[in-house]
Amino acid sequence: MKLTVVTVLLLLATGPTWSYKILGLFPHPGLSHFHFFEPILKGLAAAGHEVTVVSHFPNANPPPNYVDLPLEGMKLLSDSVSFELFENRPSFSHFMEFFMLYEWGKQACENALNSAAIKTLLESKVQYDLVLTEQFNNDCMLGVAHLLNAPYIGLSSCPLMPWHYDRVGNPITPSYIPSLFMGYSEKMSFKERLGNYISAYAFKAMYSWFNDNAANALLRQRFGDTIPDVKDLQKRTSMMFVNQHYALSGPKPLTPAVVEVGGIHIQDFKELDPELKSLLDSADHGVIYISWGSMIRPETLPEEKRNAILAALGTLKQRVIWKWGNDTLPNQPSNVYIRKWLPQREILCHPKVRVFMSHGGLLGSSETAYCGVPVVATPMYGDQYNNAAALAHRGMGVVLPYEQITKDSVMEALRKALEPTTMENAKRVSYSYRNRPQSAVETAVWWCEHVVATGGLPLAKSHSTEMPWYAYQMVDLQICIYAFLTVYVWCWVWLFKRVCCRGVSGFKDEKVKTN
Repeated sequence: MKLTVVTVLLLLATGPTWSYKILGLFPHPGLSHFHFFEPILKGLAAAGHEVTVVSHFPNANPPPNYVDLPLEGMKLLSDSVSFELFENRPSFSHFMEFFMLYEWGKQACENALNSAAIKTLLESKVQYDLVLTEQFNNDCMLGVAHLLNAPYIGLSSCPLMPWHYDRVGNPITPSYIPSLFMGYSEKMSFKERLGNYISAYAFKAMYSWFNDNAANALLRQRFGDTIPDVKDLQKRTSMMFVNQHYALSGPKPLTPAVVEVGGIHIQDFKELDPELKSLLDSADHGVIYISWGSMIRPETLPEEKRNAILAALGTLKQRVIWKWGNDTLPNQPSNVYIRKWLPQREILCHPKVRVFMSHGGLLGSSETAYCGVPVVATPMYGDQYNNAAALAHRGMGVVLPYEQITKDSVMEALRKALEPTTMENAKRVSYSYRNRPQSAVETAVWWCEHVVATGGLPLAKSHSTEMPWYAYQMVDLQICIYAFLTVYVWCWVWLFKRVCCRGVSGFKDEKVKTN
């Protein structure tokens, strides 16, 4: 008896002796996206599971249980975008962005399906217990997961997109949940709600027409006509991990198959180098930090806008640290310091940082929410519009449109961001963002293990994924009700006319007889 108790205690102390074989499929060549996926993959490897990763970003020093199958043949989307792309944008630029995503997705899918990594994977005949794959601008990796006969979890490096809702049975509610690209907060006017409604359903339909058909064509070209339609494969998604958190992006009605793990990349803080630490520590009036992410080349900023920003910064007593792509910055004020690379998380969480001037990327927005720093956001594309609107709606951010950058507009935006109430709002968001029952990595690892243990989490599968659109939207019931009401009202009108007309006719006949 004593021996049995000791054995149980030892097993509990050393953790589970089993491990799962887990595969990650990430064909998109965007580094910022992979920054969201990598902590989940490393967390699973640290938990003792065997993790194999197909991506464009092999780990230089992979941890134990972590194996890379690198993808090649595509240009990485890092430091690849010039500010020229955002000059003179038309009012329908959001739809142009959708087709840009469509082309990226089609190219990434074709490259991955015909890669040596996927060929090696399928020829290995390894039976994987779970597949993690990005669900962004193409779903062709669901065909690979189907061939491997494994349940799969979708990962979204941004909040749910209009084409994500149906696959996990989540209600799409454009009355207060902003659609992709629109730049609205939860609080919308009638005009904004109308535009949001049209946008949500238009993007959903366009994804089905263009992206799904492209994925089907590529999958059948690679694997033959027997592979299921990608629309059916989408409905088999066990659950989705989404890079959002209610403290920043607002509360949303989510089914059990959607789990928020926003900010999962915020970990492993490092020491600042001595020079940077001295710059921050000695800033008596605080620091303004400027960065426009990993994709945009800051040195391509037009001269007029660059000089306007510098002129505004030069009037401030705060110290400015700017992630700049060159070694020199024309007309650089004495309070502005530049570097080609900066440790963003460590800087934002430094107590001397007062404002973050940003493009509104989700990773940076998550970090500023975590650290509690006000933001001046200049969104450029994609979900940045929504992130900027969310920061402003929370009272911790100011939106400065790119087209409106002048010396006066920059000074006014910074003035609002430096107000004490803005900092108080940022700290309130930070408290809720940081304080959770368990860390985002622990949450993701637990759900991955639960999906495997339950054979794909069937109890969380909503029946709405199997319903035709007219039944889900209750169009058939509405037609029935409207038809009944129409007949009902018509019957009463007919009866009223019969009674009234008969009464009037009888009154006239009686009057004639009397006369």
